[in-house]
Amino acid sequence: MPELPEVETVRRGLAPVLEGAAFARVHLRRADLRKPFPVDFVERLEGARIKRTGRRAKYLLIETHDDTLIWHLGMSGQVRIYPPGEPPPLVGKHDHVQFDLSNGAVIVFTDPRRFGLMDLCPSEKVAEHPLIKDIGPEPLGNAFSGPVLAAALKGKKVAIKQAIIDSHVVAGVGNIYASESLFRAGLSPKRRAGTVQGARAEKLAGAIKSVLSAAIEAGGSTLKDHRTTDGELGYFQHSFAVYGRTGQACPGCDCDVLKTKGIQHLEQGGRSTYYCPRHQR
Repeated sequence: MPELPEVETVRRGLAPVLEGAAFARVHLRRADLRKPFPVDFVERLEGARIKRTGRRAKYLLIETHDDTLIWHLGMSGQVRIYPPGEPPPLVGKHDHVQFDLSNGAVIVFTDPRRFGLMDLCPSEKVAEHPLIKDIGPEPLGNAFSGPVLAAALKGKKVAIKQAIIDSHVVAGVGNIYASESLFRAGLSPKRRAGTVQGARAEKLAGAIKSVLSAAIEAGGSTLKDHRTTDGELGYFQHSFAVYGRTGQACPGCDCDVLKTKGIQHLEQGGRSTYYCPRHQR
């Protein structure tokens, strides 16, 4: 599933094309994705001018004067932008939504597994929308810090890895970047979340910020389906310290991998976790 850096990369690609333009025509090629489209989806969007493109956790927020399009990419959704004058390719089997813009650009959402979703909400009520209202602080925003993270973790008995991928604790830190952040912070993914207080929480909050920022600058991570809006790959996977590197030495490691077995893999909550038992405590 695209995580926060991948969604933010898509948002940054969409912003210069969408902002200031209007939805000239909206093509829905099926009645639903993960959930049905609002019955008046096309009517409310066609003719609406776009004020801003935002993001909340893993949701894109496309704000018009009246409504905001809440858009989740799902497991395998891809967004492609076709600039003015460049005709989009023939409609593919999984090209479920197309936006023709007043500036001549075309945006196509392709979702083979149909786990994405789109909903509309009056712009002034987005913060109250069921998909948005219970999400924790944005990890790259000023509202997220060591003390804020420590307060959210206090008393929690679950493993820290499972805690930080909970969007109620912090928004949008997915599976890949949780493993990478815990490595940078030197914390075992098996550590009880409630013990991450004080300096540990400061270190982990800083690691989350730095990992996500670096991933965004690299265009996200391409493991299966992610592409940027111009079809390019993300490259942060080339910088992974632990994720997907079972049996290898972690960066800066001077241990004998034949004896230590290097980076370890375990399953937590049905998801893969990667860590270095020697480096992370």
